[in-house]
Amino acid sequence: MSYGALSAAGGYVGWRMAHTWQPEGPKLGDEPTIKVADASRIEPAHQMLDPLADEGGFGRQRTEPGTQASDQAAYLQKIRDFDEVYPEDVILGVDQLAILKSTARRLTKAQRVIGHGHFNLLNFDNLLKYCRRYSSIGRFSQQELDLLEELFAADATDYGFYGEKVQTELTTEIAEKDTAKIADTGHFLFRGEAQTKYEKMRQDLDGGIFLTSGIRNVVKQMQLFLDKAVTTDGNLSQASRSLAPPGYSFHAVGDFDIGKVGAGLDNFNEVFAETDEYKKLVDLGYIELRYTPTNPFGVRHEPWHIKMKA
Repeated sequence: MSYGALSAAGGYVGWRMAHTWQPEGPKLGDEPTIKVADASRIEPAHQMLDPLADEGGFGRQRTEPGTQASDQAAYLQKIRDFDEVYPEDVILGVDQLAILKSTARRLTKAQRVIGHGHFNLLNFDNLLKYCRRYSSIGRFSQQELDLLEELFAADATDYGFYGEKVQTELTTEIAEKDTAKIADTGHFLFRGEAQTKYEKMRQDLDGGIFLTSGIRNVVKQMQLFLDKAVTTDGNLSQASRSLAPPGYSFHAVGDFDIGKVGAGLDNFNEVFAETDEYKKLVDLGYIELRYTPTNPFGVRHEPWHIKMKA
């Protein structure tokens, strides 16, 4: 099936620029109030775009001599204060925001019909089949399909997200035979290294942790990203500081999230890093994080996100 041709990079950029506005507040020339702590501790981005490079990096602008430390501090402030709005943020216009909201609602309906667990593995072709089959979901409009395609095809560095794109096809399939459903969680992990590591972690902590999110294919990541973008009133940069845009999530290739049993929403903020369970996992050598406090990807600190792939 053809999903409509995107006209290379120009199609997306033209759509984005036509409907982007700058929020009220500090102008690009204003001097921001910047915290400079830890500016020198930004981790290197191996084989990836360095967000702080002199050219094509931070802010996708050339860094003038003597400004790198300031840019580093501003970058770190942005990932610490990830829910703030910044002048350079990419924000959808009114018409695109309305389409985004209707698309997000349809994805939520699909998840309810399909079930949360299997929705995590769903590919785009099968999503469209469910939409045709179930009137309770309904078919995507052409505008909604265009939005899904354009968001997937977009270069996330335009948002300020500098991670690697690990899924290059909107229709990527994840074979269920390669996955294992984790009891009492509703989530899946890849058989082998990821499943083994999680089970050993859980065993060593006497069941004190559990899987909060495992495999997420393109459709699930799209749903999460759109839902976040709805809460940010179409601010795609703000959304990408909280989670990877569709196609960029390492949940599709092995990473997973953990939480403390009984901790509720504290499993999804930095409070988790203060728990005895987290500290024990660190002591046991289990913790290798994807999104550390000084990560080069443009994402907030995620102490719950376990890195599986280099």
